[in-house]
Amino acid sequence: MRDKYNIIPMAFACGLHLAIFITMILAFERSNANIPFRPLMIDAVLIEEDNLLTPQKKLAQEKRDAEEKKRLSDIQAEKIRINKKKKKEAEIKRNADIKIAKELKLREAREKKELITKQEKEAELEKKRVEKQLEKDRLDAEQNRLDDIKRQRVENEKIRKDLEKAEKKAQLDRELSNEQKRLDALRSGALARYTFSLGRKIENNWVQPPSASSGISCVVNVRQLPGGEVISAVVEKCNGDESVRRSVEAAVYKASPLPDPEDPSLFERNLRFVFEPYQ
Repeated sequence: MRDKYNIIPMAFACGLHLAIFITMILAFERSNANIPFRPLMIDAVLIEEDNLLTPQKKLAQEKRDAEEKKRLSDIQAEKIRINKKKKKEAEIKRNADIKIAKELKLREAREKKELITKQEKEAELEKKRVEKQLEKDRLDAEQNRLDDIKRQRVENEKIRKDLEKAEKKAQLDRELSNEQKRLDALRSGALARYTFSLGRKIENNWVQPPSASSGISCVVNVRQLPGGEVISAVVEKCNGDESVRRSVEAAVYKASPLPDPEDPSLFERNLRFVFEPYQ
């Protein structure tokens, strides 16, 4: 069994000191029996037994010092270990924070890129939608314009036909009226007098060529303006030669302006008559 409190060495030391003390008393009494009694003067220092440093105490003290040194060394080593652990944990945490910060930065950059890509896609889709809507609006407007043009054409065609119909009716009415007036003029002899006056004026301006023989008869087409101004004169048929034809055409131009008929209904822009001069 281990002597935890060093009882045995301490008991042994106490017994040894007691034996020495008894021996010294006995020797003192025997040697000084014949010496007159005088007080014993001893210059000594009382040392308590507990303070007496024995080999056992020294070993125990050294053991305690070693244990204390070891304890302090262990404490220091533990502090060093804890500090190293804290540094390692701090390094691990710092590296983890750096990693998290990098991952966060990468995630933010990725999310930002994804957001930009999404916004670009949405903008492109919106652009296509607007372009599609604009194209639809343009096609609708073009179709409406074509429909309006078609409807306007139909309306214009109807109006044109109505106008043509009305114009034809008015023209027919005018022709019927003119024809009636012409008939009335014929009955009254106004056409004969108008034809006679035309022939007389042209004949008065006619220079008979040497080749002209008696019985000249030429069909003449004359275009004239209101008032009798001659625009053109062409001999259509004639029993004379070329010089006779040219002389008749020249006579018509020289007779311009031609006389007006006494009845305005007898006036014609395109006039056709037979020129037969008296010879």
